[in-house]
Amino acid sequence: MVILLKKNPEQKQLDNLIHWLKGLGIETKFTVGHHSTILGLLGDTSIVDIDLVRALDIVENVMRIQEPYKNANRKFHPDDTVIDVCGRKIGGGNFQIIAGPCSVESEDQIISVAKSVKAAGAGLLRGGAFKPRTSPYAFQGLRGTGIELLLEAKAETGLPIVTEIMDASHLPLFEQVDIIQVGARNMQNFELLKELGKTNKPILLKRGLASTLEELLMSAEYIMAGGNKNVILCERGIRTFETYTRNTLDLSAIPLLKELTHLPVIVDPSHATGLSRLVKPLSMAAAVAGADGLIIEVHNDPTKALCDGPQSLTPAQFEDVACDIGKALDVIGKKIG
Repeated sequence: MVILLKKNPEQKQLDNLIHWLKGLGIETKFTVGHHSTILGLLGDTSIVDIDLVRALDIVENVMRIQEPYKNANRKFHPDDTVIDVCGRKIGGGNFQIIAGPCSVESEDQIISVAKSVKAAGAGLLRGGAFKPRTSPYAFQGLRGTGIELLLEAKAETGLPIVTEIMDASHLPLFEQVDIIQVGARNMQNFELLKELGKTNKPILLKRGLASTLEELLMSAEYIMAGGNKNVILCERGIRTFETYTRNTLDLSAIPLLKELTHLPVIVDPSHATGLSRLVKPLSMAAAVAGADGLIIEVHNDPTKALCDGPQSLTPAQFEDVACDIGKALDVIGKKIG
């Protein structure tokens, strides 16, 4: 339930309302927006008399929220959330490009790519240290060593780093990671999400291969219910019957998520298609559809990549994409955050 308060509500009446709700076992949460102040109610709101509350002088309106996600719901938080990562802003009209290799392979490789993507306009560096692979015989990543190499690249370039976690037991290794990524396969690893809810780090949450938007938002709710409100949603393609691409990028998810939630939404065109030649057109489409950013795979030599070479751009290709994204952002009124 949401209570829309009138402008400058009388404090004594407001205190009495909150005290009464607390007596009913209802938790209250304030959200002050540009145009209104909202009092969000969490708990069993079926026992709250809507007509009684609506009759109060300080109340403009009362609405029941049917969706099971509350913290992530735009009705509770009408203004866009802006995630600030070392001065790089995502959301609220701020756009960011996260770029780097699918997996960290060596010191030379990650530092070379980091320098290239930064020069082209990327604001954050991605790189896989722990790699969830379908085959147990495929390259699994450098693990802790991979994170150390990412930190070396950060020291060299100043780019904040984004890397994927696979298990809550690995959290101590992620203390200096700037954004922790939850991959598609772990979107509904609820025990992991609960642990991430106890941190204060931004979490990049990828949509599962066959997950609905509500399931994605409920996974975000697990993190936010634990106290961590710094969640970034990522559309990375879903599994359909189509075989020409690795997955099918659901562009409709972008405007729909922007309606449903205040959280930033970014897009991964690399995993969505599995084909490097499709990364640019889908990046452009995502930007104009309302996305708050992109996460793109870039490798200095894709033909020799240990993981996902066919979907990786070269540094020169990435520079071309970043340049045209900048032009598109000018048209739609967004800026690199």
